[in-house]
Amino acid sequence: MLINGENRPGTAQIGGLQEVEAIMDILKFYDITHREHVICNPTNEEKLTRLVELLRLPPRAQVVDIACGKGEFLIRLAEAYDVRGTGVDLSPFHLADAAKRLQARAPRAAIALQAMNGADFKPAAPHSLELASCIGASWIFGGHDQTLEALNGMVRPGGWVIAGEPYWRQEPTAEYLAACGCAREDFGSHATNAEAGERRGMVLVHTFVSSRDDWDRYEGLQWYAAAAYARAHPDDPDVPELAERMAKAKAAYLRWGREALGWAIYLFRTRARGE
Repeated sequence: MLINGENRPGTAQIGGLQEVEAIMDILKFYDITHREHVICNPTNEEKLTRLVELLRLPPRAQVVDIACGKGEFLIRLAEAYDVRGTGVDLSPFHLADAAKRLQARAPRAAIALQAMNGADFKPAAPHSLELASCIGASWIFGGHDQTLEALNGMVRPGGWVIAGEPYWRQEPTAEYLAACGCAREDFGSHATNAEAGERRGMVLVHTFVSSRDDWDRYEGLQWYAAAAYARAHPDDPDVPELAERMAKAKAAYLRWGREALGWAIYLFRTRARGE
């Protein structure tokens, strides 16, 4: 499917929607709960602005953002550096939002938006991109280590690999693990997240660590959006399940998650030839 019916620079392209129909329920849930978010992760716009500034990409750099959400990172890259590339996400809701934002802010950008499983994305050639990112969705590749392995294989020597990943601030309780459906081994520490890239020969040059304010904003906007949707759509048969899911998530965050779980964006640079 092509937005505006054409495939050209300045037109956001969305393909592969048939692949996500089987999981529309969870995609609807995330669409509803993230309607107030510009960035669909527990970070803030100031940190994202600084991340984009530090990249200093050459004009027309080739990039990919796996799990691009509403496209805010890609759009900022297009605004700052006129990048060429792809945003990949499973959600047709978020991709439609991304297409509108891209058209409004960077209408001539050569950015394609693709609805697909990010693990299936392959660049035209290995080690050919200037930047590959997956910010907050390492489950796509089976975990943080596997995500870094996949992104590293896409990026040229001297390019950027960017990953957003949770980590344990403190040892999680059994009650919290049961409530959130996580296992202790799902996440490491802030240090082990960093070391995972360095074991693969990349250099960690910066981290953007989320504050509790960042987390409160991310979680709180979900509560707000879910409540607003329920008030506006009382006849939607999914509203009771939405309310139940959000009540459980809110309780788990307030009781345990706010203290136990951290999150950071890890900025790695691959080694140039000869380094």
